[in-house]
Amino acid sequence: MRRTSFSLVPFPAAGLPPGIEITGSAGRDAERLTVRYDLRGPLTQLVIPAPADMPARRGKLWEDTCFEFFLCPKNSDSYWEFNLSPAGHWNVYRFSSYRQRMQEEPAFASLPFSVEVRPDVLRLSLELDLTTIVQRDRTFSVGISAVIKLADGKITCWALAHRGPEPDFHRRDGFILEL
Repeated sequence: MRRTSFSLVPFPAAGLPPGIEITGSAGRDAERLTVRYDLRGPLTQLVIPAPADMPARRGKLWEDTCFEFFLCPKNSDSYWEFNLSPAGHWNVYRFSSYRQRMQEEPAFASLPFSVEVRPDVLRLSLELDLTTIVQRDRTFSVGISAVIKLADGKITCWALAHRGPEPDFHRRDGFILEL
């Protein structure tokens, strides 16, 4: 499996508590994708949703702490956005092109991810079968990001790269990993 380590950077002027960092790795073996996030630092200064009794597909997860990634097949305008809440809620959206024709992706009835929380680290890990949405052996451009809500209610945006004057995880020039 090809694995790539990453470190997310906050959007400039985020006003974060000291010591917060988000690292992880992404990898692919044939049609199996793995993504792992490690949120480290003083978690008590962040809003981390409690585990849900019944995790489910939910909308607008980005309004709270949420881990996200984007998959764009090479030479394609369409792409997918995956949202993963530490509570266990999730969603997958399909877009025809940049922010166009957003719709929930029906190919997924659930997302197989786990969340482990310790005093100074939150680890979210996902292993996903891609055969339901893509042709075999297709290369992807990948964008990895996170929305972290601070205890004071402020939302911070983290990504592999911020290419514009405002946070925008959908920008193709931010999909800088290739798997």
